[in-house]
Formats: sequence, structure tokens, C-alpha cells
Amino acid sequence: MEILLIVILVFIVITVSNVRIVPQAKSYVIERLGGYHSTWGVGIHIKIPLIDRIANKVSLKEQAIDFAPQPVITRDNVTMQIDTVIFFQITDPKAYTYGVDNPIRALENLSATTLRNIIGDMELDSTLTSRDTVNVKMRAILDDATNPWGIKINRVELKNIIPPQEIQKAMERQMKAERERREKIIQAEGEKMSLVLVAEGQRAAMILDAEGKKLSMILDAEGKKEAAIREAEGEAQAILTVQEATAKGLQMIKNVQADESLLRLKSLETFAAVADGQATKIIIPSEIQNMAGLLTSLTEVAKDKK
Repeated sequence: MEILLIVILVFIVITVSNVRIVPQAKSYVIERLGGYHSTWGVGIHIKIPLIDRIANKVSLKEQAIDFAPQPVITRDNVTMQIDTVIFFQITDPKAYTYGVDNPIRALENLSATTLRNIIGDMELDSTLTSRDTVNVKMRAILDDATNPWGIKINRVELKNIIPPQEIQKAMERQMKAERERREKIIQAEGEKMSLVLVAEGQRAAMILDAEGKKLSMILDAEGKKEAAIREAEGEAQAILTVQEATAKGLQMIKNVQADESLLRLKSLETFAAVADGQATKIIIPSEIQNMAGLLTSLTEVAKDKK
């Protein structure tokens, strides 16, 4: 009885010790008697003691590997250091386990040779400005080469491109010269624009001045014309007023039926008024002189009656 209990207890311990729980994003590669048997996915699994063994525990997550800088030579014989970052994911745990020995090391060597082949067909300037092109080419080549290993290359990035020190100094001098050239061009364009704006401003000022003078002359001429018109209208109105007054006077004389003696007397009064001025000589018509003699006679007759 005790032996049976010991056997049962040993069986339970062995069974429990061979129970495996595969977590999320993991796969276990199982070998039975030295050969591939199965791949365990997520969940609870029991392996047979002394017969089954876990050959490899594979992570199915996307992984990133930063490889050390690799020396590469461009087509124009410039040696520089380039380090890459590769993002990959294991899609087939069995192929990853049995496809190649040390897959990460193999991937590193493959990326180095691929990078040398691609950069070797490019010149230095195009290498520095064509990172996207290099990334795409490397990803396509590495993905095709690592497919038998159960690896999928998702993305490849050139992290750093480090040319030799003398090339860096030459590039810095070139960049400095280019910046100075652009600065001079911008300054020259600014001065040119300033001169153009000044010339346009002067031209606009001259046009405005000419237009102002022209407008002033027009307004002056209009003013003189208006003054002349008003003066002519005033003179015409004065003449009209005099003519109207004369006509009214003649009409009044006509209305009172004045005789020739009265008219001569009025004429005499008019010349008397004229004599009050600054004139030194007055010529009196004979008709008025006769009228004056008549007045003298009348005056004498009046005195005799008194």
C-alpha cells in the first residue's frame, strides 16, 4: 500500500513538473527522441518525461537589432562607417530553430554584405541623400534571404553615416561656402528690390506731382473763367440796370408831359451838377444858353414888379 502511494505521488510530481504554460506571443519548439515533434502555441501543454524536450523558446514579437557600424566603400572610393537598425519578426519558429545556426549572427553578417553591395554602386553624395532608397533595397534583399529562416524583415533604417574626418571637414567647408553664397545672393536680391522700390516710389511721386500741377492749372483756369463770367455778368447786369433806369426816367417824363422848356431846365441842372466837379471848362450848348437868357429876363421882370 505504501509503495502504491509512493508511485502515485511520484507520478503526480513528474506530471506536474512536465506541465508547461506557453504565454502570449511565445512559441515552444518540441523535440521527441531528438527529432522535431511539434510547436506549442499559447496555452497548457504536457511533455513526456525523458522523451520530449523543449528545443527552443521563440518570441513572436517584433524585435529590433542595432548592428555596430560597418566599414563600406562607395563607388568613388570613399570609406565610411554605417550602422543599421533592423526590425524583424519570427513567423516560423521551426524554420527559425532549424534553418540556420545562430540566426541573429547570420542576419548581422547578411546585412553587412548587403549594405556593402548597395553602397558600392553609389557615390558619396548620393549615399548621403538617398537613405530611403538604401533602406528599401536592403529590406527587400534581407526579407527574401531570411525567408527560409522563418524571419520577416519589416523595416531597415540607416542609423548613422559617418564619412572620414577629412571628408567631413571638406563637407563643412562646402556647406559654409554654400551658405555664404546664398547669403550674398539674398543680400543682392534685397538691394536690387530696394532700388526697384525706390525708383518706383520716385516715379510715382513724379506722376503725382505732375498730376497735382495739372489739376492746379485746371482749377486755376476754371477759377479765372468763372471770375470772368461773373464779372461779365455783373457788367451786363449794371448796364441792364442803367438801361432800365433810363427807360423808367424817360417813361416818367413822358407821363408828366414835360415841354421843351422843362427839358432845357433839366439839362441846365445837369450841367450845373457837372460843374461842381473838377472840370475847369464847360461848353454849354446854344439851346441851353438861350434858356439861360430867358431865365435872366424872367428874373429881372420879377424884380421890377416888386
